[in-house]
Amino acid sequence: MSYDLLRHAADTWGMLFLGLVFLLALWFALRPSARARHGDAAQIPFRDEDPRDD
Repeated sequence: MSYDLLRHAADTWGMLFLGLVFLLALWFALRPSARARHGDAAQIPFRDEDPRDD
């Protein structure tokens, strides 16, 4: 195996693999069933706030 063959394989298959990983991560984050979990996580900084502290 030459360097050029390995480089070409890494360029094509590596890009396809990383593209697939990106699409799966995007789908995982934006799926409709995760909306409640993301909403709950977004409120974490405000849970211990006392509204009388103003």
